[in-house]
Amino acid sequence: MPRRPLVLTMASVMLAMFVSSLDQTVVGTALPRIIADLGGFAHYAWVATAYMVASTAMLPIVGKLTDIYGRKWIYVGGIIVFLVGSWLSGFSQSMTQLIIFRAFQGIGAGVMMASSIIVIGDLFPPAERGKYVGLLMSVIGLSSIIGPTIGGFITDNLSWRWVFYVNIPIGIPAIAFFVLFFPKVRPAAAKQKFDYFGVTTLVLAVVPLMLGLSWGGSEYPWVSAQIIGTLTFAAVMAGLFILAESRAAEPFIPLKLFRNRIVGVSMILTFLTGLAMFGGIIFIPLFFQGVQGASASRSGNFLIPMMLGLVIGSILSGQALSRMGGHYRIQGLVGLAFAALGMALLSKMTVNTSYGQVVINTVVTGLGLGITMPVFTIAVQNAVPYRLMGVATSSTQFFRSIGGTLGMAIFGSVMTSRFASEFTTIISPDVREALPPGQLSALAHNPQALMSPEAQAQLQNEFSHMGSQGTGLFQHLMDSLRHALSSAIAEVFLIALILVLVALAATIFLKEIQLQGRKVVSREMTPPQQE
Repeated sequence: MPRRPLVLTMASVMLAMFVSSLDQTVVGTALPRIIADLGGFAHYAWVATAYMVASTAMLPIVGKLTDIYGRKWIYVGGIIVFLVGSWLSGFSQSMTQLIIFRAFQGIGAGVMMASSIIVIGDLFPPAERGKYVGLLMSVIGLSSIIGPTIGGFITDNLSWRWVFYVNIPIGIPAIAFFVLFFPKVRPAAAKQKFDYFGVTTLVLAVVPLMLGLSWGGSEYPWVSAQIIGTLTFAAVMAGLFILAESRAAEPFIPLKLFRNRIVGVSMILTFLTGLAMFGGIIFIPLFFQGVQGASASRSGNFLIPMMLGLVIGSILSGQALSRMGGHYRIQGLVGLAFAALGMALLSKMTVNTSYGQVVINTVVTGLGLGITMPVFTIAVQNAVPYRLMGVATSSTQFFRSIGGTLGMAIFGSVMTSRFASEFTTIISPDVREALPPGQLSALAHNPQALMSPEAQAQLQNEFSHMGSQGTGLFQHLMDSLRHALSSAIAEVFLIALILVLVALAATIFLKEIQLQGRKVVSREMTPPQQE
């Protein structure tokens, strides 16, 4: 492609990636206002869950569809679905409508997120893809930094509805650039038959899995019939999917793809890094707020250095991949070593750890995450034939998303269990006697009192009749809550560290293939066909 249309096409790709990833963070700030306006507090989490489940379910589907039918119009269709979903979400008159429209919006977001990485393989040769994948990964980090601020500003100065409407003026130029400049390319192989049974069983496996992991421990107990039934159904559908794909003449996701050593190891590493890092770092704001007493807005600001580390790490990693010969195993080891160091530092934090030290720890973690993110995607794209690049690339995003969701579920249960155990162990007998048994049990299972001034005032009132002794008992209670929460979060990071070390060891088995430049075509690859 000539330089000008190539630059404009990349600008539209980055716009699409930015707006789809921004929507995951910008809405969170507006949710309290949405609840106040529409009601339905019981469905609070569903606004985010519907979007996440729908977008994750689309990831592997989009990859295969673009391999069969080409990238351009599927990508454009995804942006259109996202914008229509944004408009409908902003127009919602009830929480039920908003949840349905957010799921519809998530379908478009899944198409956009998957396609954004895939089309890099169409536009650039393997030796140059790293720096552009790194740029796209940095866009995700940038959206995480500015998303809450933008969401709060729009909600306070316009309306929560404009949190959704604002996507439209950003998305329309991206559509225009794509229609005008993006080449219509598809693999040169003959069209394949669409594997309807494979798609159906895959969706019926992914959606219940995501719902079960999201609901477990929050909406329903892990041992409840709802969670066990949902996860069991997902497992049965996953088994049927594997059976169907192993027998299909033209499988939706060829299982032989995962027999490729580079692809298999990269998928394992992507899953483990998603499990450890994305599952673990969500507890950093909880440490700032619950243990160190920062406000919600300040804890969000303290995350900015970590996300800047992610942005810098992604850009540097992508540039290094393209300029230093594509040593993705070495860069994977470097990135995971930084991540392991960051997790080790995070696991050592206590109530006495300073703000500055916590920020340093998060920066190291973010840098490791940023270095790692582009690496395994490039490794997979370089290892598969062009006709399978779409499904292979989107599979890496899918495994990362599933890993992150599973990590949040596992670590959430670990944190809750450890917090309850630690709190009941260190609380003094005098406090036990001063509080009703039911209230003490509630505190042991929910550290909300550490983050809610209202809850703290109510607790302090419980001890007010005891005079100066009551003041001391209240302070002991709050200190016990902080120590218990600090220990629980430290255990989460320790488990995350172990997972990162497992990933670090597994990276040794990642085979390297030289990244090919423009003038060299691998014998395993079939060039695209441009129409």
